[in-house]
Formats: sequence, C-alpha cells, structure tokens
Amino acid sequence: MRLISKKILAASVATAAILGMNGMASAQEVIKFAHVVAPNTPKGKGAEFFKKRAEELLGDKVKIEIYPNSQLFDDSKVLAAILRGDVQFGAPSLAKFGKWTKKLQVYDLPFLFKDMDAVSCFQNGEKGQELLGAMSDKGLTGVGYWHNGLKQLSANKPLNNPADAEGLKFRIQSSDVIAAQFEAVDAVPQKMAFSETYSALQTGVVDGQENTWSNIYSKKFFEVQDYITESNHGLLDYMVVTSTKWWDGLDPEIRDGLPQAMNEASDYANSLSAELTAEQRQAVIDSGETEVLQLSGDDFSAWQNAVKPVWAEFSDDIGQDIIDAAAACN
Repeated sequence: MRLISKKILAASVATAAILGMNGMASAQEVIKFAHVVAPNTPKGKGAEFFKKRAEELLGDKVKIEIYPNSQLFDDSKVLAAILRGDVQFGAPSLAKFGKWTKKLQVYDLPFLFKDMDAVSCFQNGEKGQELLGAMSDKGLTGVGYWHNGLKQLSANKPLNNPADAEGLKFRIQSSDVIAAQFEAVDAVPQKMAFSETYSALQTGVVDGQENTWSNIYSKKFFEVQDYITESNHGLLDYMVVTSTKWWDGLDPEIRDGLPQAMNEASDYANSLSAELTAEQRQAVIDSGETEVLQLSGDDFSAWQNAVKPVWAEFSDDIGQDIIDAAAACN
C-alpha cells in the first residue's frame, strides 16, 4: 500500500507540475504587432522598442512578436484582423481609417499643418486626444500617434506648379480626401497598397506618388522617380490601434504595463522621426538617382490655393471644430 501511495503521490506531483507549467504557459500573453514598413523606419524602430520595453516591464507575462513589411497584413486588412484577434496591434496610416470614422480625415487635408510641431500640438491637445477614441463604437481603440512626417511629391517629370500634375497617375492611399486633392489639380489618383508602389512606379502603372522622406528612402522610390518636389503638402502619421474588447479584458498587471511601454515607444519613435527624416532626405539627395526640386514662394502658394477647396468639401464629415483646432496649431 505504501508503494502504491508513493506512486500515486509521484503521479499527483507530476500532474500538478504539468498543470502548473500549462498554467504558466497559458498566462503568457502572446501579442502580435503587424505593420507595413521596413524595420529601419521610425515606425519599425518604434515597434521594436515597444517589444523591448513591454518584455522588460512585464517579463514572462508577455511575448511580443513584430511583423514588418506587410508580412501578415497590409494596412487595408489589419483593422479587420485586429477585430478577429489575429493580431493585437497595428499602426496604419491615419489615411486608412476613413471607413471606420470620418473624423480622422482631418489628417489627410492638404497643407493643414505647416510643420511637425503643429502636428504634435494638435495630437497632444484636446481634440487630437479625443480622436484616439473615435472608433471605440466600432471596437477599435487608439493608443498612440506615431510620426512619419510630411509628404513630398514625386514623378518622372518636374512638378513645380499644379498644372504640371495634370493627367498624371499618382499612387495614393485609400483616402477620399487624398483622392480629392489630386483631382483638384486634374491628376488621376490610383488607390494602391503601399507594398505594390515600387513595382507600379517601375513599370509605369502609375507616374508618381506622394510620401515622406523616410518611406521614399527605405522603399527606394527615388530609384524609379526622376524628380521629387519638396512640397511638404500633407501628413503621413500613424495611429497605433488595438481591439477595445481585448484591451479592456487584459489581466490588470498587463493592462497597467502595456500603456507605459507604448507611451515610451511613442516618445522614442517620434523623437527618432525628425532625425531620420533629415538623414534620409540627405541620403536621397546624395544618391544622385533623382533631382530634388524646391518650390518658389509663388509656386507653393499656387499648390495651396489649388487644393484648399478640399477643406470645405470634407468639413461636414470631419467637423469644422476639429479642422479649426488643427489649423490653430500653426
């Protein structure tokens, strides 16, 4: 009987150990963060920083997996994937949220922000913070803004004034505001995934595109565009977003630690953005592959005046109070 008791005891201990191990394994939250850009961009580096800090703060309670370069989903599919639970975080361009809320279209308005300080002013202010919750009724919660920068125009012909864009096909993000911007100068907007842009430029499917210095450099668009006009005409920033249900349902300790990691990652990514923008702009110039054009004062005003009616076109959807708050930061 004693031998049987020892066997039973040993089996019980082993079972308890296995259950304990399984409990530990199930307690670890595996968190997938999917994005579309290269790891050497501000967003790519920000995501890696978030992984590092979350795992430092929470130890074995979390495992963060980063999937760059559209390895899992592109921006057009990542929000639905978040709601399904296939990934927990995405960081789509702010231009990607049009089907979820019209209010975020404010960030697509051309020539709204004169520089990135104005962008930060608005995003950190009352209206900008309110917009993080603009999709909560759809099950999505914004947890931070990450900068990329202001956009430049590129094509295989010089774009000095609005008339130069007439008839050209431009790859754009899936934004009705950006489409209206190009239509205002009689260009032809082509909504297309970011991952398809290089080949579309290379093969002539589109004639040009708009993007930040970071994306132009990291995706080598400058190799297949003869001219880049330094227009600074629009914003390309990101919102880090997650499932409201998942976020609210996290273990309290994890729920307390992740915001700290995210806030630190946001500060890191945004401080890095200005530094990388300057470096990568110069790298594009130094490559000799493309010519960077500067707009004269008159040409800059001509571009502003040509696309300014887009503001009024979308003011009812966005909210004039939101547009006014953004413009007041200049």
